[in-house]
Amino acid sequence: MRRWSPGRAQTEPVAAIVAVFAVCFGLLAYTGVLGDAMPRSERTLGPTTLSSVRDAASSNGILIPTRLAESSATPDGYHCNVTLTVGKREWHDGPTPPPNAKVPSSPAATTVSVRIAPGDVRPGRLRVVVWK
Repeated sequence: MRRWSPGRAQTEPVAAIVAVFAVCFGLLAYTGVLGDAMPRSERTLGPTTLSSVRDAASSNGILIPTRLAESSATPDGYHCNVTLTVGKREWHDGPTPPPNAKVPSSPAATTVSVRIAPGDVRPGRLRVVVWK
């Protein structure tokens, strides 16, 4: 029996690539729509925003205070305040939360390494408050 037959189960390479692309695009569209349709848990807004701010404002795991303003990790429909404290120095980004603000979860905070000057890295505290 011959291994290759011109009349059985063959497609053009371009048609196969288009079919694979169509399946991948369909899966991508489905997951995108499904992700937007799922309700967002307000309990995870603080830690998720904290992680996004830390990733955006750091370089090689060391947070750079001047990058706090560039981080813009505020979830849609919410306000966010980011505070970085190193010793007696503080950096802020975002509006101060009003006293009557609805804070969906407790403020999230973590200890980070902060570059104060070239070659001067100190421990600091990064705190994020998210409210409506």
